[in-house]
Amino acid sequence: MAEPVRTPAASARQRVHLRAPRVGDMGWVVHRQALLYAQEYGWNEQFEALVAEIVAGFVRNFDAAHERCWIAELDGRIVGSVFLVRESDELAKLRLLYVESDARGLGVGSQLTAACIAAARALGYRRLTLWTNDVLVSARRIYQAAGFELVQEERHHSFGKDLVGQNWELQL
Repeated sequence: MAEPVRTPAASARQRVHLRAPRVGDMGWVVHRQALLYAQEYGWNEQFEALVAEIVAGFVRNFDAAHERCWIAELDGRIVGSVFLVRESDELAKLRLLYVESDARGLGVGSQLTAACIAAARALGYRRLTLWTNDVLVSARRIYQAAGFELVQEERHHSFGKDLVGQNWELQL
């Protein structure tokens, strides 16, 4: 029997490891997201402030029984992250999905999203929501593939840009 053909993406996907955050990782999340979104979308320091607020709130109010954070590593290098945050007994929120630009297309975002969904189900949530912007096309594809549905769109001016915010929801 012939050996299965391994593409570089499939090989990399096998080398991705999701782990719990360690000291220093939260600062990394803020730093990398701020830089990447400034480079790719021209977003200003208001975005960095929002990410810092979300991360600080997560750390300050962390509820180990109901919340999670994953750091994705590829060959020992951090390449992404995502947060699962409790909103109520039945509702959780997927926050701050992030994948380094050179790790995109390797399934990192899908793995992070799948971990978040699986944990939300295991923790007994009935719905998982998220907020994003329509310019984040790759992230939106991941959400759609995972079964999220777009429930609301609203124009807003944030991060120095005119954007269209989107609320997505997944029934668990």
